[in-house]
Amino acid sequence: MRQVSGTLTVQAARHGLHEITREVADWVAENGLQEGLLTLFLRHTSAALLVQENADPDLQRDLEDFFAALAPEDPGRYRHRSEGPDDMPAHLKAALTQVHLAVPVAAGRLRLGTWQGIYLFELRNRPRPREIALHWLGE
Repeated sequence: MRQVSGTLTVQAARHGLHEITREVADWVAENGLQEGLLTLFLRHTSAALLVQENADPDLQRDLEDFFAALAPEDPGRYRHRSEGPDDMPAHLKAALTQVHLAVPVAAGRLRLGTWQGIYLFELRNRPRPREIALHWLGE
């Protein structure tokens, strides 16, 4: 059994879903990983990681719109607003999604489904660098 760990830093261009499948697959390839389980852990509380369909961009926009309606930016609605009007809505959205993923690796490739991609869901209006801790365990 072998373990490899590292960090992937992602800077989203804007608020919303940003596919990072290629960056994660490149990390797997660079480290010569063949068979095992890759864990991704986002080290932030106002962003999320998702596995979602990557075939139709309308799906990403619909998800973004859904979460915007679910946790709107309304300064009168929240007590916590020390980092701006988008802060508490970002935390609510993150609480409803996830900050970690587990993805199998086989024959050196991510074992995602045909239409699946790995996404960073940037939930703040002014994106900042996001760190994703990567840990692989396998052969």
